[in-house]
Amino acid sequence: MARTRITQEEALDFHRLPVPGKWEVQPTKPMTTQRDLSLAYSPGVAHPCLAIREDAQLAYDLTNKGNLVAVISNGTAVLGLGNLGALASKPVMEGKSVLFKRFADINSIDLELDTEDVDAFCNAVRLLGPSFGGINLEDIKAPECFIIESRLKEEMDIPVFHDDQHGTAVICAAGLINALHLTGKRLEDCRIVLNGAGAAGIACIELLKSMGARPENCLTCDTKGVIYQGRTDGMNQWKSAHAVKTDLRTLEEAMRGADVFLGVSAKGAVTPEMVASMARDPVIFAMANPDPEITPEEAHAVRPDAIVATGRSDYPNQVNNVLGFPYLFRGALDIHARAINDEMKIACAEALAALAREDVPDEVAMAYGKKLAFGRDYIIPTPFDPRLIHRIPPAVAAAGMRTGVARKPIEDAEAYGAQLRQRMDPTASVLRGIHARARASQGTMIFAEGDDPRVLRAAVLYQRGGFGRALVVGRSSDVKDKLAAEGMADAVGELEVVNAANTPHLETYKSFLYQRLQRRGFDAHDIHRLAARDRHVFAALMLAHGHGDGMITGATRKSAHVMDLIGHVFDVDTASGAVGVTAVLQRGRIVLIADTLVQEWPMERDLALIARRGAQVARDLGLTPRVAFLSFSTFGHPVSERATKMHLAPRVLDEEGADFEYEGEMTVDVALNTKAQEAYPFQRLTGPANVLVMPARHSASISVKLMQEMGGATVIGPILAGVDRPIQLCSTVSTANDILNMAVMAAAQVERNE
Repeated sequence: MARTRITQEEALDFHRLPVPGKWEVQPTKPMTTQRDLSLAYSPGVAHPCLAIREDAQLAYDLTNKGNLVAVISNGTAVLGLGNLGALASKPVMEGKSVLFKRFADINSIDLELDTEDVDAFCNAVRLLGPSFGGINLEDIKAPECFIIESRLKEEMDIPVFHDDQHGTAVICAAGLINALHLTGKRLEDCRIVLNGAGAAGIACIELLKSMGARPENCLTCDTKGVIYQGRTDGMNQWKSAHAVKTDLRTLEEAMRGADVFLGVSAKGAVTPEMVASMARDPVIFAMANPDPEITPEEAHAVRPDAIVATGRSDYPNQVNNVLGFPYLFRGALDIHARAINDEMKIACAEALAALAREDVPDEVAMAYGKKLAFGRDYIIPTPFDPRLIHRIPPAVAAAGMRTGVARKPIEDAEAYGAQLRQRMDPTASVLRGIHARARASQGTMIFAEGDDPRVLRAAVLYQRGGFGRALVVGRSSDVKDKLAAEGMADAVGELEVVNAANTPHLETYKSFLYQRLQRRGFDAHDIHRLAARDRHVFAALMLAHGHGDGMITGATRKSAHVMDLIGHVFDVDTASGAVGVTAVLQRGRIVLIADTLVQEWPMERDLALIARRGAQVARDLGLTPRVAFLSFSTFGHPVSERATKMHLAPRVLDEEGADFEYEGEMTVDVALNTKAQEAYPFQRLTGPANVLVMPARHSASISVKLMQEMGGATVIGPILAGVDRPIQLCSTVSTANDILNMAVMAAAQVERNE
């Protein structure tokens, strides 16, 4: 997997637009009427206040405490950047907060404390304790991080967890369990070498010792060599706890005959010669970021039998903390835990290891663009495995209950697992799958409107994102000036600009177009104007002749007009069976709405075709299609001539033997709400519909734009289905990111077509 190139400007724009920062606060109760306000604040709020005073545990039932974690830092060890200070650490802490929400549906607030004084830091966090269900410490330098975590764990009655230490340790332990399983070795018999005696390294070795590694078999090294009994140079109490009696003094000496190497140090700290000297089937966790102590290629060149893990996503076996902390806290919060102890961390590691040994679901393979199976290149689950949310927290919660830190034990484990499944956000995995397939296809994408800055920015992002090659239709001087005006002058040489003046294929294009249009009132002069001067037609001709894999247009012209122009080159009218399908993503849900582009007033057989096209797009996105034919009536009531076609369309699919779920006619609430569906036990949908077939194009268009403007939904499309080449139409209000999404969608279609 290629590493995505991210420029400073892109990163700053991501954090700046459309609003500064990465999260916002949304109320969970209505705040519209005077009564709502009276219940939310005064006088209604007095009742829960008094109830909590009588029973503090009720705070978990009456407030958001039980699902709220604080991410706290003083910015003294920000990523690999050093001591940047509290304020400069905020982007990282905001990012950690949204990871809690994305992966475990935990609300999180970032707090940056402007102090390097341990006492002041601890006092501030301790005093904040009543507000939160847990504390995640982040990016605090050693040795202060050890002192701070230890003190806060003693002083507070909620989980306090320094992820830089224990998150890495948990994932490392999970990977090592499986690596030893593959090599037939036992942890208690292994010689383990740790390089890097900072927060993460010491946490790793401590957890492995808790799991059964023998202290005398564990050698810890730092920049001064082996930490041995009697050493005084560069020592502290945390290093001293792992000093061993040995004559070995250097990392090179320690590595000879070692079974396991754990690196949390620096790029290049391990040489091929060191790896060559290790025992059979060596296990190498080179976790330095962004560059490992030794790359997998370097290690395998001298030891093909090595199992190698790194901290990088572009290598197999990524040691990624996001596999741990969200699910540890999820399990801890759900039992109202007083702490996260070693038993809970070990349970998390063992559950992760067990999950990696199981068959990998198709949606995970789709997201990563390849089939994954337990083995030397897959010993740790991927962060986007949908099973993590309902497999890891129950194991953590069970360990917490066994060890007595649970205030509220879980009584029904099966119901708890089902509740956790409902917390999954399906849109994230869908988009991940689209991106993976797009990268696999490496499609050449034609951006038809190269005179628009949004389109140019999207083209640059497409190419820099590793999705493939971007071709921009426009004039070179114009593209250069617009990129410079956008602050992207460095991208001028990256994009290939194409037009009628610089293509050798213009006469071929014109001949093709004349053959299509000569009996529709177009003469040779008309053909020349269309092919040479209209960028939409020119781009479509490029696509029709295989000089690109997909086409993005519509950002500067109304979709109806663009469709007319594309129709000169491709059959995209009602008779051709083309359909516009628009994806609407909002609050963890995704629905496809059709037809938003072609069919003005479809009848029952047209509607059946639209349903088929929508179901295919759903499958392309990794969804199991459930189609609903929408109307203002449900199953024949109220009776209306305008609803009859929606009533008849499912019968057409019955006759055709459609191989997906469908039902109708029905109102939108019945289609999307399983509770409403229960009133109709005969209906055939097994869950909320994800493909909505509308009675007419105008109702489809209105629905999409209403969701976009009033509901804040993300809209992708319309996706032009039923055409043999990927053509995506943006709206005139599209942002550069919207256009990029369309290009990625087109590239994913290329991969599917191939």
